[in-house]
Amino acid sequence: MRPAAIDYAPSRAERRNFQRVRVKIYGRFMLEDRTEHAGQVVDMSPGNVAFRTDRSGAPGEKVIAYIDHIGRVEGVITRTLPDGFAMTVIASDRKKDKLAAQLTWLANKHELDLPEDRRHERVAPRNPISALQLMDGRQYPCRIIDLSLSGAAVEIEVKPAIGVQVTLGTMRGQVVRHFEDGVAIEFAVIQRPESLDTEFNRPRT
Repeated sequence: MRPAAIDYAPSRAERRNFQRVRVKIYGRFMLEDRTEHAGQVVDMSPGNVAFRTDRSGAPGEKVIAYIDHIGRVEGVITRTLPDGFAMTVIASDRKKDKLAAQLTWLANKHELDLPEDRRHERVAPRNPISALQLMDGRQYPCRIIDLSLSGAAVEIEVKPAIGVQVTLGTMRGQVVRHFEDGVAIEFAVIQRPESLDTEFNRPRT
């Protein structure tokens, strides 16, 4: 027997802890019958997603979604909507921190208006270990969570102030957001895919 939807619905306290971000990003999702469907995310938090789509599952049904700029998200449908459905996100605290970083980045940037970024999803680099350098020359080891043509989210022990100029590898930029385990960086210029591949995906010797 499928559990009732209320078993998966976040509490009011949990909902208050999640900041919903209104977005317009596309993706696909798979229902329990293993059928795949296209959809559009209209708002999202680290704990919830609202999908606009022609096909909806039933409350309590498990969903696996692949969302542009976000990646794979698993959850359970909590309610159906006139033009889609809402789902809760089932993820570890670490995964939700990563989602929070991605969503705050989307909320503060205009990358969805850039044709370059519509063609390139935020991805995890093959070589995530890098270094963040401040203007005064201080360097700190960091781990790149993911990056796009316009910036990156990195795990780092120190948190330079928002607006501080930094260099990630050889990419110049500035800190635009803090999250629990690190910072989000906006590159000074939109990067070329080849530059990112050379910098962060090249095999290390």
